[in-house]
Amino acid sequence: MNLLFIAWRNFRYRALSSFLTTLSLMLGVGLVVMVMAIYGIISEAFVRNAAVGYNLVVGPRGSALQLTLNSVYYLSQPIENLPFTEYMEFFPAEERAKMVREFGGDPKLGERDGVYAGFVGDGYAIPLALGDYFGEFRVVGTIPDFFEKLRHGPEVDQPFTFSEGRALQSYNDENQYFECVMGSRVAAQSGMKVGDVMKPTHGDPEGKGHGQGFTVVGVLAPTGTPNDRAVFVNLEGFYLLEGHAKPIEDDAVIKLPERDPDDTRPPLLMIPEREVTSILVRNGNIMHAPGMQNRINESGRAQAAAPIGEINKLMSVIVGPLLSALLVITLITCVVAAFGVLVAIYNSMNDRRRDIAVMRALGARRGSVTWVILFESLIIAIIGGAAGWLLAHVAIYSAGTFIEQQTGVQVGLFSVSQFEWLLLPFVLVLSLMAGIVPAMAAYRTDVGSNLSA
Repeated sequence: MNLLFIAWRNFRYRALSSFLTTLSLMLGVGLVVMVMAIYGIISEAFVRNAAVGYNLVVGPRGSALQLTLNSVYYLSQPIENLPFTEYMEFFPAEERAKMVREFGGDPKLGERDGVYAGFVGDGYAIPLALGDYFGEFRVVGTIPDFFEKLRHGPEVDQPFTFSEGRALQSYNDENQYFECVMGSRVAAQSGMKVGDVMKPTHGDPEGKGHGQGFTVVGVLAPTGTPNDRAVFVNLEGFYLLEGHAKPIEDDAVIKLPERDPDDTRPPLLMIPEREVTSILVRNGNIMHAPGMQNRINESGRAQAAAPIGEINKLMSVIVGPLLSALLVITLITCVVAAFGVLVAIYNSMNDRRRDIAVMRALGARRGSVTWVILFESLIIAIIGGAAGWLLAHVAIYSAGTFIEQQTGVQVGLFSVSQFEWLLLPFVLVLSLMAGIVPAMAAYRTDVGSNLSA
């Protein structure tokens, strides 16, 4: 009779014991697979969300990681603010002079190129102004270029699209400077739609509400980036909110903005009154990025951080070790489950000594009896390992919609993490090792004494 078939008959004969042993191994394997999947999802989410088209984030001096978390993921609190003149350093003299004419400020600002203008070239510099909230979500003051020039997606080549409405504009007669765009998660959770008025609170979710509201003109289609959980408002409207203007120093040299007498638009903040939280920068020639980054960091006024580099540091220094420790704990769970296999089979040996003695008396060799026990251990490993793997993937797939909403990572039923293929061979080897002790006990079974018992 086939040895594997005999092992299968033994497995079925001890149904309850076999089921419980297999269940413990299944749960251990499932736990390991889920930890591996979570690690992969977190890694992919962080790296993908850090790749949105720009290569540098510029902000006040301090923690580069905090600057990245604040500007890219809208987490943490801003370190400080930068004067608007630091943002102007990314533009040539012509555009700087235009800003002076439009907003008002020191005329000398428009007489030279910005210090970093040559590094930017055909790229872009997009300002962000943070500090307000809409419920639990961050309100981000920015310019229309944010939606026109930034990209997202696995290849960072997908433009922003809108499930409803359009991007905000610099100015229009209907809403003036007070337009906003909702991220997909914000709109879904708040129930806001195009035409509604969003009123931010100052400083924190429970802060004082601003009297001025912003008309919702668009809802972003899901992007799988932190932009899904942010509200974007016109930068000029953000500046006009109460408490957002920086006091002008008494010795400041100011040229008033040039205005048409018939212009009915609200007066804008002048350059000395303006601040930005951070600046998203894309170099026209990516080879210029290291030079510009060094130049900014040596200036003493600001710092430049590479988002992907900072996130890789976060993953390797903080998140990675934590997940690795969790993975070790789950692997120990598998080892404990393997000991369960050993104990279950070994404890059954007393009940099977006579059966083994009969097999030997009928001509079965010691090696054949040993292989029956090892095959039984292997059956438990295959069923438990495969069931645990499938159970984990079904659980992850069932939570796929939630995972995609939170991280932007799409999870398929058979999405496999990097080292997952090594798990089943590991479990098989572990179970075979666990079967060695009871197999050796079967090998040493004395035929005469057990037949006469």
